[in-house]
Amino acid sequence: MVNLVAAQRPLLHGLMKMAGIRPYTVEIEPGTVMSFWVPSETITKPKKKEEKPKIIAKPSKPTVVLVHGFAAEGIVTWQFQVGALTKKYAVYVPDLLFFGGSATDKADRSPRFQAECLVTALRKLGVEKCIVVGFSYGGMVAFKMAEMWPEMVEGMVISGSILAMTDSVSSTSLQELGFSSSSDLLLPNSVKGLKALLSLAAHKKLWFPNRLHKDFLQAMFTNRKERGELLEGLVVDNKDIVIHNFPQRIHLLWGKNDQIFKVELAENMKEELGDGTTFECIEKAGHLVHLERPCVYNRCLKHFLASFFPNNH
Repeated sequence: MVNLVAAQRPLLHGLMKMAGIRPYTVEIEPGTVMSFWVPSETITKPKKKEEKPKIIAKPSKPTVVLVHGFAAEGIVTWQFQVGALTKKYAVYVPDLLFFGGSATDKADRSPRFQAECLVTALRKLGVEKCIVVGFSYGGMVAFKMAEMWPEMVEGMVISGSILAMTDSVSSTSLQELGFSSSSDLLLPNSVKGLKALLSLAAHKKLWFPNRLHKDFLQAMFTNRKERGELLEGLVVDNKDIVIHNFPQRIHLLWGKNDQIFKVELAENMKEELGDGTTFECIEKAGHLVHLERPCVYNRCLKHFLASFFPNNH
């Protein structure tokens, strides 16, 4: 039987190509590859099917990197943002390790390692400076990138995420949500589990037939063992947390009804991060704010980007 979620991939891929980005795989080191969607003008168009595209140019516009969360790969997560940005920005959409076509034979599962691989890949793609937009798990990776490579990350937009998943935040959040572990919540293996995750993540109740839920589980929740290890690699001891003094401007862009990382967490984070951080809330949206209210989200995102690149508008 056809997997309906997988069957929509060619359509989504076609829309992304129309928006001006194309797939490209970067070898970071032997055994580690990261799949990306990159601006079409930066790579060759293969003449034959089996021919691999090559990098031919650095981005010619200000660069925006969109980093996905834990439930879906890059272009599924950011499908409503790409087309809104490609006219004025060079848009890069990576798949983090163990999502999409990205994988590694290394044992490291930390957000720091994801950030290292992402920065190495971006450099190989000719990116020298960028604004990073991180959602949920991708936000934690973005914070690591900004902390370790301030010369590359000029600014950040973070949605539904925190600086790091401390054991106290992890256990409190899970307790409030009624789950025994983050794998139970974020790696559902049944239609019931996926429905529970979606009802927490979305502000409005979404209705899909069970068949679609089954197909989504099959298509999106691959590499389950490694993703479980990624979740374990996320949690850090409270006493190991140091609030880094970020030189970048950071914009926290939240769904007002986010139940996974509540608005209060964002407000506290704004205080901790200091003067360079701004906070904005979008009404009638939950954790999946960029998918639920894409027009409002894109407007806020473009406003932040325009303040960085006034000559670009």
